[in-house]
Amino acid sequence: MTDFSKILDKAKEIESKMKESQENLKKITAEGISGSNSIKVILDGEGEMQKIEISDDIINEDKSVIEDLIVAAHNNAKSQLKIKTKEEISKIAGGFGISGFKWPI
Repeated sequence: MTDFSKILDKAKEIESKMKESQENLKKITAEGISGSNSIKVILDGEGEMQKIEISDDIINEDKSVIEDLIVAAHNNAKSQLKIKTKEEISKIAGGFGISGFKWPI
């Protein structure tokens, strides 16, 4: 019976740490830049864009150039977010011997 209670205790611990990790993931922010800091995009932990900054220096550029730079900054931020998310999940997964598990990121 002790083995079963150990399993339940471990499951409760995993559940608690996963909830904590999910909350931590929501707090993550990632910043993407492009065009030598002409465009800056900030995403939250859920991938939602929270802010975009456009430098005054680039405002007079061709519209298509600005659009391309926005896309590049967003993609950069998304890439940074993936890295930060993997790091956060690794903190939890590494402690439970499931590091080989493919997380849906």
